Amino acid sequence: MESARVISGLARMVRDVGLAEDLAQEALVSALETWPRSGVPDNPGAWLMATAKNRAIDLMRRNTRLQDKTEIMARDLGIVMAAGMAPPWEEGIGDDVLALIFSCCHPALSREARVALTLRMVGGLKTEEIARAFLVDSRTVGQRISRAKKTLSEAHAPFAVPEGEELDERLPGVLEVIYLIFNEGYAATQGEQWMRPALVEDALRLGRVLARLAPREPDVHGLVALMELQASRMRARRGPDGRPVLLMDQDRRRWDLLLIGRGLRALDRAEALGGALGPYAVQAAIAACHARARTPEATDWVRIAALYDRLSEIAPSPVVELNRAVALGMAYGPEAGLALVDAIEVTGALEGYHLLPSVRGEMLERLGRAEEARAAFAVAASLTENEHERSVLLARAGATSPASPPRP
Repeated sequence: MESARVISGLARMVRDVGLAEDLAQEALVSALETWPRSGVPDNPGAWLMATAKNRAIDLMRRNTRLQDKTEIMARDLGIVMAAGMAPPWEEGIGDDVLALIFSCCHPALSREARVALTLRMVGGLKTEEIARAFLVDSRTVGQRISRAKKTLSEAHAPFAVPEGEELDERLPGVLEVIYLIFNEGYAATQGEQWMRPALVEDALRLGRVLARLAPREPDVHGLVALMELQASRMRARRGPDGRPVLLMDQDRRRWDLLLIGRGLRALDRAEALGGALGPYAVQAAIAACHARARTPEATDWVRIAALYDRLSEIAPSPVVELNRAVALGMAYGPEAGLALVDAIEVTGALEGYHLLPSVRGEMLERLGRAEEARAAFAVAASLTENEHERSVLLARAGATSPASPPRP
């Protein structure tokens, strides 16, 4: 929980993201050794930061340029080394974490490396979780992270939020990272947790900070709108028994009206800035269609399908096409959706992705092809690594029988 804050605070101090992570890990190991004997401190984050800073100071003292390093540290952190004073734990934390994201999204890194490194450093995700998000093997992700830290160290990348044209150039990569962090929190890729609310909160906070930083960027507001609107459903995504509840079955009275209002206002700001909406704003417009529908039957699926058509033009991807298949199936009938699912499957782009057979199963069930639907749901269950998702898909497979009527 404290990892991103500790790493970002240390990175501002030592000017090296890789070294900051190593120092943070040493502090965590020290906590595992100390806390069982002394008890967990009242402010664990402050304890971890103080321990890590002490290790950083020891490291600097061993450096031949001790005086220069001490002056930089004193100026940046406002501390008096001799007195052992430190700033309040929360002071500047938001800026530090944001600067950490921009450092991890340095132009010297490839897109894949930027995202993987930031998800590791800021999101605290395991290598396996990042690999699942990118549909690649964990060894590849581990190599990307190792090379990225080495590249940043060799490039002496500044630990700061860029300004002017550099901010414009690096912003899209940052937006992508924040949304991937949000998605991992909104629907965990593996394990027993259906959602990871702390990641959702971190992504929302970082998005709001970015919106203040770049108020004239419509896609920043679009991303904030998208996350606010999706997060508004989180309370309804789990039933009284703890089992996941899918969108069309959710009790919409449990949706968070405050977050819906914030999301709609952010979407208004994106649209008011003029020009064609970017991919996040288009997705936010889709989410707004759901948010404005008081019942599932009132959902404007024709508009949603049109918005997915637009999204597939400006941000084409197999996953977008799969979502477009769902929208087409709802707007124009399951035959239309199934035809697109078949076309996606032929390309092999989503091979091993559990949502492809899941969507196929939904379309087949609505067409009354129960045996095929049950098989598709079973395949989807075998592919997912999230326990809650697996239970939902297995339940769908068991509930689908030859006597099942076509769903409307």
